[in-house]
Amino acid sequence: MRGSSFGYLIKVGVRSVFKNRLMSFASIGVLTACMLLIGSAGMLSLNVNSIVGYVEDQNEVVVFADDNLDEDELQNLDLDLHSMDNIRDIQFISREQTLEEFNEKSEEGLGFEEGDNPFPNAFRLSVDDLSRLSETVTKLQGLEGVIEVNAPTDIASTIVSVKQAVYIGGSSIVLILAIVALIIIANTIKITVFNRRKEINIMKFVGATDTFIKLPFFVEGMVLGLLAASLAFFILWGGYEYLVTWMDGNQSALFMMFKDQIIPFESIALMMYGAFAAGGVLIGVGGSMIFVRKYLRV
Repeated sequence: MRGSSFGYLIKVGVRSVFKNRLMSFASIGVLTACMLLIGSAGMLSLNVNSIVGYVEDQNEVVVFADDNLDEDELQNLDLDLHSMDNIRDIQFISREQTLEEFNEKSEEGLGFEEGDNPFPNAFRLSVDDLSRLSETVTKLQGLEGVIEVNAPTDIASTIVSVKQAVYIGGSSIVLILAIVALIIIANTIKITVFNRRKEINIMKFVGATDTFIKLPFFVEGMVLGLLAASLAFFILWGGYEYLVTWMDGNQSALFMMFKDQIIPFESIALMMYGAFAAGGVLIGVGGSMIFVRKYLRV
């Protein structure tokens, strides 16, 4: 195909978007609505995961050491802790430091003297994977010099369950919406192509090749997909920023608690637009090509 013919077919494809305004508007509207639903579900899932991850990071495990351990033995215990997997952010808390903090927070007359220090040396640490907390606690209890391990196992179990539920629920919602979107969009494109079946048949009868006929529809589908993706992207961005601003203005206690964990739209804007654009073009072009092929068989 010559360059002039190729350029002509691209112009025809772009012109067809405006020539068939009613069906183009319907296709863009349906595709935009479906992308908004999928994008909103995705943003909700990302933010819930971010908040759950923050709560997960706040859970600490405290390992209490035997009072009879000397400095070398405490150092060996510290090395054992650093050599274990699923553990990070290890902090040594001396019994003197614990006593000082307790006395500062206690009411006058309720503190302990230096010689009556009842607190043991301890290590405060965080775990990487809360789903393995019970396994990690068992290993910690087996270390030489450890007398007790204080871990929020019940809270960890709840957080892990919530995280799994959010992942499964979010993925299921996005998948269901994507399937519904594909069905609706496929039918919309099918109607669009059906309304132009005579145009396709005439071109076929006068000797036009399949590629010559398909290219304008290919371009048209790509333009419709990109327009819908851009429209959905900016509507989602504006709606998301409005919602965050509204929640911030209401000074909601829950929002203020997790304000720093709310994902800024700018941080995922490029990824979101890329997904919208790829999905829009794939659906627009793919749908057009599938249904145009039916009317090429004359």
